[in-house]
Order: sequence, then structure tokens, then C-alpha cells
Amino acid sequence: MGITRRQKTKQGIALVLALGLLAALLLTAGEAADACRKALVVCGRLIIPSLFPFFVLSSLLNSLGLPGILGKALAPFAMRLYGVSGAGASALLIGLTGGYPAGAGYIADMERNGAISRSEGERLLAFCNNAGPAFIIGTVGVGVFQSTRAGLLLYVVLIVSALLTGLFFRNRSYVTELAPVQLDSADSAAALSEAVRRSVGAVLNVCGFVLCFSVLLAVLDARGFISLLCGFLSAKLGWELHAVHALTTGLFELGSGAGAMQGLPLAPETLALAAFLLGWGGISVYFQTQSVLAGSKLKGTLHITGRLLCASIAAMLAYGTGLLFL
Repeated sequence: MGITRRQKTKQGIALVLALGLLAALLLTAGEAADACRKALVVCGRLIIPSLFPFFVLSSLLNSLGLPGILGKALAPFAMRLYGVSGAGASALLIGLTGGYPAGAGYIADMERNGAISRSEGERLLAFCNNAGPAFIIGTVGVGVFQSTRAGLLLYVVLIVSALLTGLFFRNRSYVTELAPVQLDSADSAAALSEAVRRSVGAVLNVCGFVLCFSVLLAVLDARGFISLLCGFLSAKLGWELHAVHALTTGLFELGSGAGAMQGLPLAPETLALAAFLLGWGGISVYFQTQSVLAGSKLKGTLHITGRLLCASIAAMLAYGTGLLFL
């Protein structure tokens, strides 16, 4: 089947944009290299230490049959509240403790193993892939606001937002439990080896996208595009330029957005901004999620919808929380 005119148009636009970015990269090679070095530091200090253990553990637990074990205990709660199986509900625990995109990786593993269906997995992606406590409390709470208390408040807000978001994707029909694949105890070593192999690849993919988007933002910033956009939005919305810059960069890459927030005072408005960025995760997280879904039948459409909804709920809850506790 030949390429359609629409596909040719999309390919042509993508080619022009890629060539434009190449030209900008050549003109700002120094800034791009500096951004890459900073992103590597973020990967080494934060992303790899916080994500790799969770990737290994979630993959291992999947292989050893945790979805089936938790499924029996969580089934009544999960079916009544979210219309998902008990096995599927176990993804929420991983998603709220492991950070982006560990929850998505756990869901993809369950779908590959036959513990959940494709439709259930795609609905779970909408609310079970979230920012982890290490990033929320350590990077945003302490690193941005110099407050562990603010980080804990944000973490609670994100948990509640994820739970509420799941209600919007509730399936009212009865969910049939699928028999999960379990390994014999003699295969535990093989399961660990496979978990480590998959996790190394997953973490490298995540770091690759963090590097890519960090360099992209640095190139756009160096050529004045980010400043121009932020100035326009600040004038139209009446928001402080510093906050608009953090929002703009955070829409693309969460780590860069958190870095851009440094210097902002702790207030209900800034807490809401942080919650929105943490709930959204950034376009970079979408591509990270797509990379861990490779080999499964899952699509990421509901994931984007869920992230936008979760971010909006989190921003409103954080603003109200800030008014009460700050």
C-alpha cells in the first residue's frame, strides 16, 4: 500500500522541522553540549537511582505472579470503584511509588503476560503512571521550595489526583479476571536476569529522552524562541515571566520545568504550578511511556488524556491545600 498524500505532507513537515533543528543545533553547539552535560548529571543523580530499582522490582514481581496474588485481595475494591481487575489495581501501587514511567512498564508487562486485557491496560495507563515520591519530595519539595513539607503535600495531592482521575475512566461492565502467568521457584534466577535486562534498556530509553528534550529546549532557548513565547504568554495572561518560563519548559520536560521553578516563592499559586507539571509529566514522559510499551498491544492515547486530567485536578487541589496549610 502506497503512502497517502496526508502521510507525505506530515513527513515533509517533519523533515523541514528536523532540518531547522539541525541548523539551530549547529549554531548553538555550545549551549546544546552544556545542556546535555547537565541532563547527564540529572540522569546520574536522580533518574537512574530512583527508577532502575523500581523497574527491576516491578518486572520481577510481574514475572513471579504478584498481579494474581494481589488480584484476589483487591478485586472487590477495584471492580466497584474503577471497573478493573484486582490484578490491574496493583499497577496503581507501582505507579505511585516508582515514578514515570515505571507504572506504564508494569502495566505493559501484565498485558504481555496475559494478566490483563488490552482495553483494561489502556485505561490503567490513564491514572497509574505518575511522578514518584523521590522526585516530588526531593527534587521539587526540597530542591525547588527548600521544604520537605511542601514535597509531602504535593505527593499527597498527586495520590488523590490519580485516584480521582481513575474514576473518569471507570468501566461499568463486569471485568473478567484473566489467569496470570506465574513462574516456578526454580525459575527465579531467570526471572531476575530478564528483569535486569529489560530494566537497563528501559532506563537508557528514559535517559535518552531526557537528554533529547533538554537539548531541544536549550537550542530553542538559545535562539530566543522560548523567551519570545514566554514573553507573549506573560503579557496575555498577566502572569509572572518566571512562572510562565517554568510552565513552558515543564510542558516539554518535567526535570527542566522543575529546574526553571527554582527561585519562585512557596505560595498557593506556585504549589499549583508544581502540581500541574508533576501531574502532566511533560511530552518527554509520553515518549518515555511509548518506549516501555514496545512489544505490548497497548496504545498511549488514554495516557495523554489521563495526564491532562490528573494535572488539572492536582493544580486545583494544590491551590486549595496551599491556602489552608501555607
